[in-house]
Amino acid sequence: MPIKIAPSILTADFGRLAAEIATAEDAGADWIHLDVMDGHFVPNITIGPLVAAAVRTATRLPLDAHLMIADPDRYIQPFRDAGVDSITVHAETCVHLHRTLQSIRAAGARAGVALNPATPLDAVKEVVQDLDVLLIMSVNPGFGGQRFIERSLDKIRAAREMLNDFGSPTAELQVDGGVSNATIASVVRAGASVVVAGSAVFNQSGSVASNIDGLRQAAASTPQ
Repeated sequence: MPIKIAPSILTADFGRLAAEIATAEDAGADWIHLDVMDGHFVPNITIGPLVAAAVRTATRLPLDAHLMIADPDRYIQPFRDAGVDSITVHAETCVHLHRTLQSIRAAGARAGVALNPATPLDAVKEVVQDLDVLLIMSVNPGFGGQRFIERSLDKIRAAREMLNDFGSPTAELQVDGGVSNATIASVVRAGASVVVAGSAVFNQSGSVASNIDGLRQAAASTPQ
C-alpha cells in the first residue's frame, strides 16, 4: 500500500493555520498530525483541545493526536470531543497502559502507543493486539527539525515483525522524527506505513504541494 503522509502542524505558520492545513489536504496529505506537548514530559509546550477543535473545522482529513504529555488519561475525552480520530499516548507516561488504550477505544478513537528512542519494543509487547497505531520515535520528542536517528531503522524493522507475528498486521506502523526526502525511503523499506513530516512539508524551501510530492517520490526510490 502507498505510504501515508501525515504533515505535522508543529512547523506550520500558526498565523494562517487553516490555510496551511487546507493546502496540505489539497496536496494529497493523508492525515493531519497534532503534536501535543505539555512542558513536563517534553521540554516544550504546544497545543491543546481548543486548537485541535479549530483544526477539525479546517479539514476533512483524519486528525492524529500525539500526546507527549505526563497525564494523558485526563485528556483523552477532551481531544476526542475536539474531533480527533486517533490518539497516541507514550508508554513511558502510562501507569496502566492497557486501561489507557481501552479508554481511547471507548471514546471512539483509534488507539496508539508511542515509544521514545531509548524505550524497547518490549514495553508494548503485552498490548500489541490492542493497538491501531504503533509510533516509533526516530528523534527524542519535544522539538521539530531534529536529525533522524539512524539506529531507529532496526527498531522499525523489529516493530514490523512484531506486529506481523502477534497478529496485528493491520495496525499502522508510524514513524515520527527527522523524516525527509533523504530518509523516507529507508523508513518505508523498514516497514513503516505512516510517516509524520513537519519541517519536510512546511518550510520556506518549497511549496507544501511540491514537498509532499517530493516525499512520495523519494519514498518510492531506492534508499541511499
